[in-house]
Amino acid sequence: MSRAQRDVWADTLIELASANPDILVLDADLATSTRADRFADAYPDQFLQMGIAEQGMVGTAVGLASLGFVPWLSSFGIFFTHRALDQVRMAVAQTHANVKIGAAYTGLQAGLSGKTHIDIADLAIMRAMPGMTVLAPADAAECAAMVRWATATPGPVYLRLGRESGPDVFGADYVFAPRVVRRLRDGADLLLVSTGQQTARTLAAAELLAADGIDAGVIHVPSVKPCDEAALADAAAQVPLVVTVEEHSVLGGLGGLVTEIVSGAVPRRAAGSRIVRIGIEDIWGESAPNAWLLDRHGLTPTAVAERVRRELAAAS
Repeated sequence: MSRAQRDVWADTLIELASANPDILVLDADLATSTRADRFADAYPDQFLQMGIAEQGMVGTAVGLASLGFVPWLSSFGIFFTHRALDQVRMAVAQTHANVKIGAAYTGLQAGLSGKTHIDIADLAIMRAMPGMTVLAPADAAECAAMVRWATATPGPVYLRLGRESGPDVFGADYVFAPRVVRRLRDGADLLLVSTGQQTARTLAAAELLAADGIDAGVIHVPSVKPCDEAALADAAAQVPLVVTVEEHSVLGGLGGLVTEIVSGAVPRRAAGSRIVRIGIEDIWGESAPNAWLLDRHGLTPTAVAERVRRELAAAS
C-alpha cells in the first residue's frame, strides 16, 4: 500500500530543502491537514504561515519567486481553483512565475471534509489555463518524483495531491518526465485511460475484465498538461473502444482531454474509436465516506469493469 501523497509531498520537500535554502513552503492555516507542519518543524526559517488568506498567499509567493526563491503553496485544492483563482491566473500563470501549487484534498476522497471542500473540477480549470503544468500522481513514488521535478523546473506547476493512501503502481526507481504517458497493460479489446490515484483502481478493473476473457489495455496519464497527444491518439487507434476513468468531473478533465485528442486525430485514420467517459457526472460532490463515494460514482474496480461489460455488450 502506497503512502498518502500529502505525506510524500512534505517529506520530499524536507529532503530537498536540506541542500536548497531557496525552497519555501507557504501554508494557509491547514498545515496539520496538508502535512506542511512537518516541513515547518524541520525548516522553520523556510516556512511561512499565511493564515486563512489564500489570495494574499498566492501574491506573496509570486513576489518571493521574483527574488529567486522556489515557493510551494500548501492548501486544499478547492481554495486554489476557486477562492484564489484570479490570483493564480493573473499573478502566477500569466507572468509564468516559478510558483508550485501543492493542492491537497483533491478528488472524491475528501468527502468527510464536507461537501464544500470537495474539488472535482480542478483538472478542467487548471488545464485550461495557459502556461500551467498540471500533474496528477498515481502513487507515492510518482508523487515524490513529481515534487523533485517541479522544484527543479522553472514555471508554474499544479500538483494534484490525494488525501488518502492507495496501492503502489510504480517502483522506487520511477523517474518522472513531463508529457510522457505510461502504458501499464497491453490489450486488444479496449483501452482504459486513467490518471491520479484512480489509475490503480483502473488497473484492478482490467484484471477483473481479463478473468472474463476481455483484453483491456491501460494507459496512465501523469502529466495532464502537457501531454503526449500523439501517443494517446496512436493507442486509441488500435482499439474500437476507449474508456476514460477519473476521480473528477466527466466535463473538461481527462475525459475531455482524450476526447479532444482522439476526435482531432480521426481524419488521419480509417475509423474513429468510440469513447466512454467514467467519472463524476454533472453534479456536486457529497459529504460521505470515501468507499461510498467511489461506489456511488462508479469508480471502484468492480463498477468500472461492470460499466465496460455493458458498453461492450451494447456495441455487439
